[in-house]
Amino acid sequence: MGASSAHAQEVSSAADSGSTAWILTSTVLVLFMTMPGLALFYGGLVRGRNVLSVMAQCAGIACIASLLWVGGLYSLAFKGTGAWIGNLDAAFLKGVSIDAVAPGTKIPEVLFVMFQMTFAIITPGLYVGAVVERMKFGAILLFSALWLILVYAPVTHWVWGGGWLQVMGVKDLAGGIVVHATAGVSALVLAILLGKRRGFPEHPHPPHHPGMVFIGAAMLWVGWFGFNAGSQLAAGSAAAMTMLVTHLSACSAAMVWCLLERFRNGKVGLIGMVTGLVAGLATITPASGDVGPLGAICIGAIAAVVCYYAVSLIREKWHIDDSLDVFAVHGVGGILGTLLLAFFGQSSLGGLGKVKAVGTQLGIQATGLGVTILWSALATVVIAYAVKAILGLRVSEEQEYEGMDRSEHGENAYPMEP
Repeated sequence: MGASSAHAQEVSSAADSGSTAWILTSTVLVLFMTMPGLALFYGGLVRGRNVLSVMAQCAGIACIASLLWVGGLYSLAFKGTGAWIGNLDAAFLKGVSIDAVAPGTKIPEVLFVMFQMTFAIITPGLYVGAVVERMKFGAILLFSALWLILVYAPVTHWVWGGGWLQVMGVKDLAGGIVVHATAGVSALVLAILLGKRRGFPEHPHPPHHPGMVFIGAAMLWVGWFGFNAGSQLAAGSAAAMTMLVTHLSACSAAMVWCLLERFRNGKVGLIGMVTGLVAGLATITPASGDVGPLGAICIGAIAAVVCYYAVSLIREKWHIDDSLDVFAVHGVGGILGTLLLAFFGQSSLGGLGKVKAVGTQLGIQATGLGVTILWSALATVVIAYAVKAILGLRVSEEQEYEGMDRSEHGENAYPMEP
């Protein structure tokens, strides 16, 4: 018993209290991004008869993702030496003691489990925005459970868990590939498979509460510091630089988006401003560990232009009802940032110089993106048809007209609404 206690004390001493405190804080910040941040952001963007349904979907996904993560997805993502998937040796955290330190870090492994769990929560939460106001509550929970197993856990292992993309040298600090590319591509495919909302695109579906959208976006902005800077898994200069570049990219993107709206519409909308800032946050995410302040400002500006016109292309030209522009903002942003880090990570462009030569790194990044996009799209089609066969995907026309708050949940966000 004495030897065992001495060993526990020795292992525990490897954990750094400062880094542990920072990752504890970051974990709270990332969960804060989903509930309440994403729930309010998406809730304000839909019509008043559907706001509670969006919040319920965010909450339901948070719960089911947490249980699945501990039950086996953490083990599949981060355990084992397989190139494509891990193993179930740590299912239900078997063998993960309270004193164990996560490999390659100075934080407790149980904290690493919880931190990574919050990423597994927000990632499927993102594609909710593509299917609001028409996808069944039960269907989106079943879809998300299967999606986490077939898409999120394998891709996480490829990029962060010692899989083939990590060995190849893919750079993705906080989820340009793992989070934004997977969720963004799945959002676009799911929106196409599910079909348009009633009246789209002939009749607009304006946000019912821009103030709520702003509050949610502000929470996302604050939470993103935990998302990106927390992904350094230590309290130090690297986390500080990551936090700085994350903030600068958001500011740059928001301002450029405002200019684009001013030139096109003659006015600057609050929702446009915060959409731009989210685009800047999504785009800097994979590059935030490799670029400097100048690169971050440039990435934010490029993100605003590309994502702005992606919104127009998907909504106005292709008439795809990706309701809250998930692919155009998160998917395009994550893909763009994953590629741009090959350029702005170079020391000659103010980067930290931790990337390979531009052509080499760009090829590696593109390979990781290509495989991830293909796998996410294919798996989404398979999962969607399976869920459709089991539960059905879409509410009835009558339920859609009535609003999902009443038809699916029996509640009203605003009792006075007709």
